[in-house]
Parts: sequence; structure tokens; C-alpha cells
Amino acid sequence: MDNEAAHGMTKRAKLSDKETMVEDGSIEHVPEEENEPRASNSEQVEMEIALILEKINNFTQMVSELLESGKSMLKELTNEFEERMILIHKEQMEKWQDEIKELRLLDSANEEIDALLHNAKYMLQNIHVG
Repeated sequence: MDNEAAHGMTKRAKLSDKETMVEDGSIEHVPEEENEPRASNSEQVEMEIALILEKINNFTQMVSELLESGKSMLKELTNEFEERMILIHKEQMEKWQDEIKELRLLDSANEEIDALLHNAKYMLQNIHVG
């Protein structure tokens, strides 16, 4: 039983990068040159990860720049829209003010003509009566 426990401990023992466990449970030392391809594979993976991270950073930067550009364009459009709406409002108010002036002039002219007609009617009535 102690042998099995010791054997179980061997199976769970952490192996260094230069050691490998073989089928019978014993630990075997791996020569340095056999470790090289694994390291270069790891380096290759790290390089690929670095490239992906660089792509992520570049994409994030591009998105950030596009967002800023979009916000700037929308702000410009908003300002232009606001200026145009104010101009349209001002023009319409001037137009209606002119209409009001014309109506008042017309009303004043109508009042004068009404007064003249009233006077003329009164004079005609006095001529027929007198």
C-alpha cells in the first residue's frame, strides 16, 4: 500500500521542463535539443499572439478615431442644422411681421375710405333733405 501511495505521489509530482514521465511512471530526463522545438513553437505562438494583440490595438485605435470623427461630424451637422433652423424661423417671423404691417395699412386705408364714404353719404342726405 505504501508502494502504491509512493507511486501515486510520483505520478502527481510536478515535472520540470526538462523531465518527462514515461508509461511505467518513471521520470526520464529529456535532452536539451529535444526541448528546442517546443520552445520555438512557444515562441511562434507568442509571436502570433503578439500580432493578434497588435491587430486588436490597431482596430481599437481606428474605432476610437472613427467615433471621434463621427462625433465631430455630427456636432458640425447639428450646428449647421441649428443655424439653418434659426434662419428659417427669422425669415418666417419677418414675413409674418410684414403681413401684419400690410394688414394694418389696409385696415387704416379701409377706415379712411369708410369715413369718407360716411361723410359723402351724410352730405348726400343733407342735399336731398335741404
